[in-house]
Amino acid sequence: MSCSSTLGLSRLASSAAVRGRGQQRRWMSVRPKEEGDNSIQKTEKVTIHTLQTMRAAKVPISMLTAYDYPTGLSCSSNPAIDVTLVGDSLAQVCLGYKSTTQLTLDEMIHHARAVARGTTHPLLVADMPFGSYHGSLDDAVNNAVRMVRESQIEAVKLEGGDEIVDLVHRLTSAGIPVMAHVGLLPQRHVSFSGYKVQGKSVASAKAMVKTSKLLEQAGAFSMVVEAVPKELGRYITENVTIPTIGIGAGPWTNGQVLVWDDAMGTWLGHKAKFVRRFANLQTAREIGVQSYASAVKDGSFPDPQRESYTIDKAEFARFLEAMEKE
Repeated sequence: MSCSSTLGLSRLASSAAVRGRGQQRRWMSVRPKEEGDNSIQKTEKVTIHTLQTMRAAKVPISMLTAYDYPTGLSCSSNPAIDVTLVGDSLAQVCLGYKSTTQLTLDEMIHHARAVARGTTHPLLVADMPFGSYHGSLDDAVNNAVRMVRESQIEAVKLEGGDEIVDLVHRLTSAGIPVMAHVGLLPQRHVSFSGYKVQGKSVASAKAMVKTSKLLEQAGAFSMVVEAVPKELGRYITENVTIPTIGIGAGPWTNGQVLVWDDAMGTWLGHKAKFVRRFANLQTAREIGVQSYASAVKDGSFPDPQRESYTIDKAEFARFLEAMEKE
């Protein structure tokens, strides 16, 4: 490794270390954050250039989805998270829809705006919902502009192939960064006859490589590669010059992304082969709900001393006396 590469890695590691300091738990009950609260320390912002530098230095890029203020804060609380994605998967995991195609532009903007309020150092990207970029180029650009302006996101993600190349070029020319998405396209799961691995034949693999290069040439700064054979994920990564973020694309892409609820164990639906549970928050939530309900039912919550307010005894006696006179 060259001296410049070593220096780049050192700087990236140093930046990550700085990002990790200063996190402080803050208990609240419908209480806004106080002005001047420094519980989340300002850290070096991840940019598109940062991702390019990480790719060149062979430092893996980590991306995780978020859907609201708390999950946005959680992604920002860890220095190792480089990109926060407001994924259209929120349609299923947050809103209870059957598929991502039911999510509206207004709903995406609402959630992305909340995530943005909790985001500090990660690059913030959001999916353009199904139908928001499938009409005219002008309508698609206007919808993307609205997402950036109203949600304060930094880039949009588009699923698609050759048919979105012109749009990618148009958006990037207008100053809106685009993350492409190839392979399995969840917004088109019906036309794909389900959520199936893509690129398993010579023809489909060649077509995906061609599409990847076209999207790069159109100006995409990065590319999600979903549900493809690991060998193809590696080939695409080695034959484009922009960072690739894999999800079910093997270990050789430039980075990885998972849906929050898959990674944290709060999604009870289908578990794809590529998903690894890194926590079991669903069990913790169920235990918490049961403990709370039991404490209320048996009268142990709230505790009259530790969890209740009081009033001066003499003052309360005067209050009772005053009430008796009414």
